[in-house]
Amino acid sequence: MKSLEELKAIRERMQGQVELRSEDSNQIRVVVGMATCGIASGARPVLTTLAEEVQKQGLKHVTVTQTGCIGLCQYEPIVEVLEAGKDKITYIKMTPEKAVEVLEQHLVRGQVVEKYTLNETRL
Repeated sequence: MKSLEELKAIRERMQGQVELRSEDSNQIRVVVGMATCGIASGARPVLTTLAEEVQKQGLKHVTVTQTGCIGLCQYEPIVEVLEAGKDKITYIKMTPEKAVEVLEQHLVRGQVVEKYTLNETRL
């Protein structure tokens, strides 16, 4: 960067991109915990399965990403589903097979798969 004006231009450009992403209320973000505990528990095949199925089914409104520690090691692998205007849904002890079921029921049909979620009785 050579000047304050250049910094301001970069800031404006980046804010425009952030606003574009946040305006799409139909977008669903799926986050897989990929810290050491998640990986050791089998999160990598879960992440791979979700990413492949989203691509295979052409779900343009779904983004699959990874994150570090979610802080609930005993429940790994963990998958969180974030939708605008809705509560975050946390799926626990996931497997590739469970991930496919969550994708079909929750991400495609909009029905939370309660039997795999983290609820207050488990905390």
